[in-house]
Amino acid sequence: MKKDIKIPEVTNVEMAIVYEFNDIYNTNDWNVYLINNKNVDLEMVVIVSQGFSDTKTTSLLRKKVEKLPANSFAKIELIQPELFALNNRFQVTFFEENTLYEKTFLFKENTVKEGALRTIDAIKKRGVLAK
Repeated sequence: MKKDIKIPEVTNVEMAIVYEFNDIYNTNDWNVYLINNKNVDLEMVVIVSQGFSDTKTTSLLRKKVEKLPANSFAKIELIQPELFALNNRFQVTFFEENTLYEKTFLFKENTVKEGALRTIDAIKKRGVLAK
């Protein structure tokens, strides 16, 4: 029975934490983005995020994006720098052409910092991509 279950692999979808200027509050903020590098839309995208370590766990946050168009990105949430001392997990589930996909992105503890910033081509801003 298990051999009959096909679990599709997620490709060309990325998660990034970007350091950017906030024009409204005149501050530099860290924001989480979901990037769709596919040539098809992603539908009914659900993101569940949580920070954790051996001794601490944050609350679960859930976010839904009805449709993420092909070759685009969406800002998911603001993330506080204090959370970078934890592992930050983002579980992403979506439909692509009537097939359900799921992938977990992980930002390991202390890997998101200004010294690790690189230009992310899809967003044209500096940030860190999840492993």
